[in-house]
Amino acid sequence: MPTQQKPPIRQIGLFVVVAAMAVAAYFAIWQVPEAPQVRFKTLAGENISTGDLRGKVVLVNFWATSCVTCMAEMPRIIETFHKYKGQGFETVAVAMDYDPPNYVLSYAQQKQLPFKVALDVDGSVAKSFGNVRLTPTTFIIDKRGRVIKQYLGEPDFAQLHALLEAKLKEAV
Repeated sequence: MPTQQKPPIRQIGLFVVVAAMAVAAYFAIWQVPEAPQVRFKTLAGENISTGDLRGKVVLVNFWATSCVTCMAEMPRIIETFHKYKGQGFETVAVAMDYDPPNYVLSYAQQKQLPFKVALDVDGSVAKSFGNVRLTPTTFIIDKRGRVIKQYLGEPDFAQLHALLEAKLKEAV
């Protein structure tokens, strides 16, 4: 009668490592982080929170008037806002704490920025979003208040629009 051989300990250890990595990958893919609970103080005097924006797809863009790439992408962010604003989309442009408020106000007025422009005078909003220091940095938040995408630098706007269109179709 043949005897059953036990698998070598190394094979069992390898199986455990692979299984653990698969479980970690599953949670990394499916566990989407919640957007931080912050309050935006806008140039218009509004005081809104990320919680107030639930039910909308939100683009949060950290930028500065001294950032060349920020200035280059701003017309595309304006176009994106106009394209999707009637579909449950919101944009909040957060000026970095080192950007002088009068520069931000002047730029927003000159360019007639149509979306919410917030000042992060103490850096707390940038810190809450993972200590943002580089501009532009953009976050996309879904209707459930989860961060679904982060861009460092100018996004690929065709891909961004495809993502927004998919997320705007989703139920809350």
